[in-house]
Amino acid sequence: MKAMICPRYGSPDVLQLREVEKPTPQPDEVLIQIHAASLNSRDLRMLRANPIFMRLMPGGLFRPRNNIFGGDLAGRVEAVGRNVKQFKPGDEVFGFLPSSTGKGTFAEFVCASENLLTLKPANLTFEQAAAVPLAAMTALQGLRDKGNIKPGKKLLINGASGGVGTFAVQIAKAFGAEVTAVCSTKHLELARSLGADHVIDYKKEDFTQNGLQYDLILAVNGYHPIKDYLRALNPGGFHVVAGGSIRQLIQAGSNRIRISQTNDQKTFVLSLKQNQEDLIIIKDFLESGKIIPVIDRCYPLSKTPEAFWYFEKEHARGKVVIRVL
Repeated sequence: MKAMICPRYGSPDVLQLREVEKPTPQPDEVLIQIHAASLNSRDLRMLRANPIFMRLMPGGLFRPRNNIFGGDLAGRVEAVGRNVKQFKPGDEVFGFLPSSTGKGTFAEFVCASENLLTLKPANLTFEQAAAVPLAAMTALQGLRDKGNIKPGKKLLINGASGGVGTFAVQIAKAFGAEVTAVCSTKHLELARSLGADHVIDYKKEDFTQNGLQYDLILAVNGYHPIKDYLRALNPGGFHVVAGGSIRQLIQAGSNRIRISQTNDQKTFVLSLKQNQEDLIIIKDFLESGKIIPVIDRCYPLSKTPEAFWYFEKEHARGKVVIRVL
């Protein structure tokens, strides 16, 4: 089968399309013919080995231990292990493979545990479905599990036009929140079209300085110090860090579950917990039309290096997708 291989850390130009051995499913795995995958920040960080501790996580001090990147996938089941109960050959599925699996989806085939997948929504293309899993589950868990989102709560999403942000706006509206979206000038209309009640152009206004406060701030992007976020947070409010600069993540981590002695504000750093239950919830949102994936660009598998360059240099509008089949 064809796969996009990363033989060493570096720029997107190190990626190479090669022929590799097609995998065989274990008893509890399914073999999936991948139709589409999508890029996430974790892929770029692994490629660049930036920050340096990425070399110590899933692997490879001098080169990637798993040299096929990619986690999101949508495709068709080709074969199943003897213990698989949920799927059969021919089923269309989508899901996300954590880096701990040691497997990647920028390839024509991959084996995965059945518990990492669910049936693809019938109203979505493979490209649309591949854009969903990691970003949508990150948004869901950030808002629901860490942010304690409730109907009527005032929510601000910093970085509302990217992969996680576009899903966060829609999921927050599905929960009945009042949403303020922060993004660049060119993406304001996108945020409004996704349901945002208010939009802020970060190039013209600093939401941490305008005197407004929120019950929940989901920081998907941006470079504000933690103290600035807390200034824009109501007493008892939640600040959830789901992305941003490495400096910001480290700073937030040092303040993890930080509770102010005066106003009971809480800061959390989100660590995604991949689970089939949340993937099914996302599937229901998709089938009901409560959320729709936003795709900036699609690239064929052979053009994956170009996709990485675009993802790194541009502020993508939603997701960047790799079309495999």
